[in-house]
Amino acid sequence: MEIPTALKRTALALIAGALFVTVPQAHTHLRAERFGGQAQQQGGIHRLFPPSDLGLLDAPDRDLWQRPDQIMDAMGIADASIVADIGAGSGWFTIRLARRVGPRGLVYAEDVQKEMITALSRRVGREGLNNVQPVLGLNNDPRLPGKVDAVLVVDAYHEIEDRVAMLSSLARALKPQGRIGVVDFKLDGTGPGPSAEERVSPDVVVKDAEKAGLRLIRQEPFLQYQYFLIFGK
Repeated sequence: MEIPTALKRTALALIAGALFVTVPQAHTHLRAERFGGQAQQQGGIHRLFPPSDLGLLDAPDRDLWQRPDQIMDAMGIADASIVADIGAGSGWFTIRLARRVGPRGLVYAEDVQKEMITALSRRVGREGLNNVQPVLGLNNDPRLPGKVDAVLVVDAYHEIEDRVAMLSSLARALKPQGRIGVVDFKLDGTGPGPSAEERVSPDVVVKDAEKAGLRLIRQEPFLQYQYFLIFGK
């Protein structure tokens, strides 16, 4: 039986209308999934690192390009120091800090994701470290339980939702001569790290710090893929 022409046209119009509605919705879903459903802000897109990808933080060549010992030297982190690792993730930097400060020192390993805190706590236990205190923080407050000599925010600044509020909280946690070090990926997109649109300019970091009552002390040039800014009160 032949379908009337008018009915064919109606059916085609309904199909076209359905496609017009569903395709943009699918595109929006993919974009939200890629960036964690977060909106773009000045100097990058806030997206938390997924716990399912923790293994990527322990790349075998990371020691070579991250240069943790040089970073700790530049921050004056030594035996008996009290330090905070903000956005500690898997604890890659935390365990290196713990070994540096020794049994008389203390490391607050902070993260805003419970899954990260769980993974980090397990790692610290496997390493037999008794000088690490995991801390579940908030988006605008790390909730550090004590004053610190140094704060490191390594490869995590671009993930912070309320950057000025976070820096203000960190500033209040500093001892009088304490320092905050921000290490994050350069904008050129080379090497490891997040996509270009997620990266934050060092100029933006400096402006955020000034709003939080901090001053730039110096910028260290020795990292290949990252900038390294050191702030004080």
